[in-house]
Amino acid sequence: MKALLLRAYNEFELTEFPEPAIAADEVLVRVKACGICGSDVHGMTGSTGRRIPPIVMGHEASGVIARTGAAVTTWHAGDRVTFDSTVYCGECDFCRAGRFNLCDRRCVLGVSCGDYRRHGAFADFVAVPQRILYRMPDAVPFEQAAMVEALSVAVHAVNRGTPKPGEFVLVIGTGMIGLLVIQVLRARGCGPIIAVDRDAGRLAEARRNGATHTLVASADNLAPQIQQLAGRGGVEVAFEVVGATQPIQLAVDATRKGGRIVLVGNFSPRAELPLQAVVSREITLLGSCSSNGEYPESLELLASGKVNVSSLISAIAPLAEGASWFERLHKTEPGLMKVVLVP
Repeated sequence: MKALLLRAYNEFELTEFPEPAIAADEVLVRVKACGICGSDVHGMTGSTGRRIPPIVMGHEASGVIARTGAAVTTWHAGDRVTFDSTVYCGECDFCRAGRFNLCDRRCVLGVSCGDYRRHGAFADFVAVPQRILYRMPDAVPFEQAAMVEALSVAVHAVNRGTPKPGEFVLVIGTGMIGLLVIQVLRARGCGPIIAVDRDAGRLAEARRNGATHTLVASADNLAPQIQQLAGRGGVEVAFEVVGATQPIQLAVDATRKGGRIVLVGNFSPRAELPLQAVVSREITLLGSCSSNGEYPESLELLASGKVNVSSLISAIAPLAEGASWFERLHKTEPGLMKVVLVP
């Protein structure tokens, strides 16, 4: 089969690659679409240490089952599927408690971090356990289904924050996940929604996706502006979708006493925390990692049209052009959001 192999950092090769063997509880999926995630772009450069070459990346995918393992009974060749990016063990304490995203032995498709190497879906075929499969609604095209992984991350984050209709909500960072958080909030009737970003173009996109107010991150007195918009000392819930000291500080400053902050972004491995403000104002900090069973809800949001990902897909391109699209994304080409590769 053909695969887009990260042979060395910043070096891709479209190459012949062995077709994956499948275990008894696995299926072989013929990949129809696979999105380039921001983590893949960072992985390409080696900055995260989680894509050690050689590795076939890609974890945001959809396709058709080509072959099933001997123990698979509920799935059949020809089924249209998407799948979780997290391969959880199903046996540890967290899995038994239904917290699959915290699995002690979790692997992620398309990741090679030293502890494990699991080739992903930038290829003609990928092998996945049946336990992470989800059936695609007929109304959802393969290219949109490749967005379900990112959408499920947003749904999980919103579930962690439990915002209610009528509560003022703040979203800091309007990249892909931030925009999807805004759409999920809108679909649930939450808001008003304040969006903050450094990029005016992304703020315009945030408006189109459901933000009721937008503010440029470089503006002076930003926290007081948010407090004034929200009233009562600030927003009830803030979603920090960057992962750095300054936006975390803003989230704390803009959240009212007793409010909640969901930390979704993890751009920086470490960040400073205004501890006294969090403690004295009794703000609840909630980490949000990947997703945990939100795929069915995410697929329904797509099928019903309550969430629209079409405008977020900047390009659908052949897998053979993958290296050039990775480079364009790495250079943060203006207006470029999600690129979906098609084997």
